[in-house]
Amino acid sequence: MNWLQDLSYFFGGVFLANAIPHFVSGTMGRPFQSPFAKPPGEGLSSSMVNVIWGFVNFIAAYFLIIRVGEFDVRDAQSIIALGLGALALSVMCAKRFGRFNGGNL
Repeated sequence: MNWLQDLSYFFGGVFLANAIPHFVSGTMGRPFQSPFAKPPGEGLSSSMVNVIWGFVNFIAAYFLIIRVGEFDVRDAQSIIALGLGALALSVMCAKRFGRFNGGNL
C-alpha cells in the first residue's frame, strides 16, 4: 500500500468526521459552531451554513477516500488509516467544543 493513499484516507476520515455534526445539526435546524461564525470556531452559525459546510466536507471525504487509489473496506490498512483520521478529529473536537456545550465535565 502506498503511504500517500493512507494519508489521503486519514484526511478523508477527518473530513468525514467533520461533516457529520455540521450536517446533522443543520438538518435539525440547530445552530452549531463553524469556521464562518464570529469568532471563528466559537460562535454559532445558522443551520443553513452548517448544512452547506457539512455537505462540502462530505464531498472532500468522497474524493479523498473513493477517488484516490483503490479503497477497499476489507483492507485493514485502509480502514485503520480512515478510522485514525476520524478518531483524531473527533477527540480534538470533543475537547475543544465540549467547553461550549457542557461536554467537558
